[in-house]
Amino acid sequence: MITRTKENDFKYCLKGVTVIFIYFLFSIGQEFPFILLHINVADLPSHIVIMYSLAVELLMISLIFCIFDKDFKNAWKDIKQNHLKYFNKYLKYYIISVIVMMAANMLINVLGGGMSTNETTIRNEFNIFPLYTFISAVILAPILEESVFRLAFRSIIKNDFLFITISSLIFGGLHLIGTPINELLPLYLLSYCSCGIAFAYMLKKTNNIFVSMFFHFMHNGLILSLQTFILIFS
Repeated sequence: MITRTKENDFKYCLKGVTVIFIYFLFSIGQEFPFILLHINVADLPSHIVIMYSLAVELLMISLIFCIFDKDFKNAWKDIKQNHLKYFNKYLKYYIISVIVMMAANMLINVLGGGMSTNETTIRNEFNIFPLYTFISAVILAPILEESVFRLAFRSIIKNDFLFITISSLIFGGLHLIGTPINELLPLYLLSYCSCGIAFAYMLKKTNNIFVSMFFHFMHNGLILSLQTFILIFS
């Protein structure tokens, strides 16, 4: 939980900037150690690449938890006492965001658009490495993405409207990297931003990162469960 005061305002901004820097540094430079060692990642066994990717994600999470150590501890104490209240109160906002996402996806399909590059990649990975995809997408990704796009951005941006807008736009936009830019881009962006807006709103109202993190867990879990059903019965 962010307990911002005039005295610690700069400290929270620094925490947020540091977490965002760590996230993008590790994301962009993930293959840098292999380049230094003159190793072609494409030549490595798939299980080695998977273990390395999981290790990088776990390292990022560990560093972020160290930076926001007290905030996570306070948020955990709060969520243990109020989890049912938070779930009952904010479930409707999650459902609204999913309805908006589904409506945007239906319009994309009607207008002849396909899946985003991010969605295609996740589905392909799930078909080949289901356990890894589950761990990464359902467990690690929500922790990382909520810590970065919600908690870190909130530590920097105090204005509620700017926080919700900027964090959700960047969150949605990064999921569209590689997706062709055309007239359907606003619909793709709406599809990915809808849940981001809901998650940011939850953090704004509760000041507890575990609320949005839980709904993010649930969202990704439901999507992969549907993918599992399709994979088994297709």
